[in-house]
Amino acid sequence: MDKHKKKKRSKQVKKEKKITILITKYIMRLLIVTVLTLITLITLKSNTSLKTKFYKEVFTKNFSFATINQLYQTYFGSPIPFQEFIKQPVTTVFQESLAYQDQSLYRDGVKLTVNKNYLVPNMESGMVVFIGKKEGYGQTVIIQGMSGVDIWYGNLEDVNVKLYDYVEKGGLIGQVKDQSLYLVFQKEGKNLDYKDYIKE
Repeated sequence: MDKHKKKKRSKQVKKEKKITILITKYIMRLLIVTVLTLITLITLKSNTSLKTKFYKEVFTKNFSFATINQLYQTYFGSPIPFQEFIKQPVTTVFQESLAYQDQSLYRDGVKLTVNKNYLVPNMESGMVVFIGKKEGYGQTVIIQGMSGVDIWYGNLEDVNVKLYDYVEKGGLIGQVKDQSLYLVFQKEGKNLDYKDYIKE
């Protein structure tokens, strides 16, 4: 009986130590990020030329969330603390790949002929960085993939995502307005050849 109690107590102590180490680790990460953020803000406030350059880089150029995310994960791990404790089984409701009947060159990308009321799947996991109207494309959703490629999904009627949502590959983006889906592929503001992403 005593042996069993000691064994149980030993397991509990190990578990408590593990939790303490994890909490300490996340608090240290939070403190480091806070200090770095404060140093950046103080430096920008005191140096106007650096502040102007910073704002120009972040707000006028194509800001890469994928690069920032990769850097953060390299040095600090997952941005969601205690992920291993809150992980729950996820049931995927919509998991599709792109299906279309025809393709043709359209503006900066490609026009795909799809079924009426087609539900548009995401081509690459990433973050929603734009939702709104684009000239010639109608209602558009832009998702920045983990590779840094921005994929525009144009001519949507119903949008199923919100700004800054993370959407898995194959996840539902929205519904096409008619039978045309417009896609554009960009990286760092430059248009890419759609043939590298769309198979004939």
